[in-house]
Amino acid sequence: MSKFWVVMLYTYQNKVKSKSFLITTGISLLLIFGISNLQNVMEMFNKNEPKKIAVIDEGGSLFEPFRQNAEALDKDLEIKQSSENEDTLKKQVLDGKLDAYVVLKSDAEGMPEGTFNAESVVDSGFAYSLDQSLQQTKVAIGTEKLGVDTAQISKLLAPVEMEKNALQENAKSEEELNQARGLVYVMLFVIYFSVITYASMIAMEVATEKSSRVMEILISSISPIQQMFAKILGIALVSLTQLAIMIGVGFLAVKDKMAQIDAMSGGVMGISNTSPATIAYCFIFFLLGYFLFATLAAFLGSLVSRIEDVQQMITPMIFIVVAGFMIAMFNLGNPDNTFVTVTSFIPFFAPMIMFLRVGMLDVPFWQVGLSIFILIASIYLLAYFGSRVYKGGVLMYGSSSSLKDIKKAISIGKDH
Repeated sequence: MSKFWVVMLYTYQNKVKSKSFLITTGISLLLIFGISNLQNVMEMFNKNEPKKIAVIDEGGSLFEPFRQNAEALDKDLEIKQSSENEDTLKKQVLDGKLDAYVVLKSDAEGMPEGTFNAESVVDSGFAYSLDQSLQQTKVAIGTEKLGVDTAQISKLLAPVEMEKNALQENAKSEEELNQARGLVYVMLFVIYFSVITYASMIAMEVATEKSSRVMEILISSISPIQQMFAKILGIALVSLTQLAIMIGVGFLAVKDKMAQIDAMSGGVMGISNTSPATIAYCFIFFLLGYFLFATLAAFLGSLVSRIEDVQQMITPMIFIVVAGFMIAMFNLGNPDNTFVTVTSFIPFFAPMIMFLRVGMLDVPFWQVGLSIFILIASIYLLAYFGSRVYKGGVLMYGSSSSLKDIKKAISIGKDH
């Protein structure tokens, strides 16, 4: 058994010390710091110069209310009335002296309308502010013509929100659902990319050793089955190490901004208020999903003799992971439909889809337990079958990049 731990620790240390691990971890940490400080980074490149807007008021009475509304909506607007003609203002815009000019006029009914003119309409931010200020000006003039109080109109046009109450006992409130949806969204990506990355790493590791003939030396001192599980556990530790570093650094980067993130996301990213059970289920389904696909990747990798053939061999596995991810993502807004319920018990989809359900819904414990049991049973059966394939697959050389080679690998394994 000591040889098992030697192989596992060797796999772990070899991967953690590799350039690819250090580079990907370093890049990930830079991205985490960059995203968490994105606002500050953008402000470094933003000159914070006010947008210079010239206004031609053909009616003579629209400029002042338009300017007041616009500057109230966006303090970075510098609006001035102009007596120049459009050709002159157009030249100033193209020369960079103005950011845009607006032509205001009244229609046949005396309601204001306008034309926005800029070098390009790529920057829609201040154009939207000008559009909204014109809308407010129209409402003010319209209410005055109709003899209606502006405050009453504003109250009438104010959006109304229907309060939503869940009648089912222990059902999540709307706020809790928003917070859970944010965490589930993030963790689905974590599970998806982790499974693909680390499971593929196992297949690549096995194929690399076979292509360099190191496998022949290894199997003379340790059984292929022990070797397979040692690699799976070793790379599992690698994945947990890398994720722990990224999550820890990510938490330190945003811990002082949690309240701000909650406010900006409308509570969707309220991770600080997430149920401990949801986080526990995330960890459980992440590990079960990893071991399921890692076992599958290990014996698929054992069937190829060249590194170039690894991607072709594991492509069907990646398609399965992508399918589970897409089902989960498309049903974030409707996690209680029958299709999601059924697929949450299919082992290759369960890690993501059952986690979606437990994160968003009050799922009966027996359903969660059944899904976990099916996953564990599937891992055991896949490990049993995979070990038989792996045992013969590591002895196969030559052109072997088809799933038809599984039968051949099992046959070779029986003879050894």
